[in-house]
Amino acid sequence: MQRPNAAQYAYGSATVVLSTVALLLLAGTTTTLGIAVISAAGLMLGVLVAVTMPVRTRHVKTSAAAPSPAPGNEEIRVPAAPVGAGADTRIGS
Repeated sequence: MQRPNAAQYAYGSATVVLSTVALLLLAGTTTTLGIAVISAAGLMLGVLVAVTMPVRTRHVKTSAAAPSPAPGNEEIRVPAAPVGAGADTRIGS
């Protein structure tokens, strides 16, 4: 099973929150059992929306498909030494 992407998380979470609030307002229940049933229904609806949402069909380009670098650009780059105030101001012991 593939991992859910960000859109699936967003749509599923929004569906859980909005459907639960709407059902609670429409039902007008104040009992603990009624609130638990409505919350479970909102959670199931959110999971259903997230699971049935279509996934991306295009594949992300990998480094293997990347073009080769320009010729003559294979030398090793070494970072420059730090320069400035306090770079080499240690006192020998």
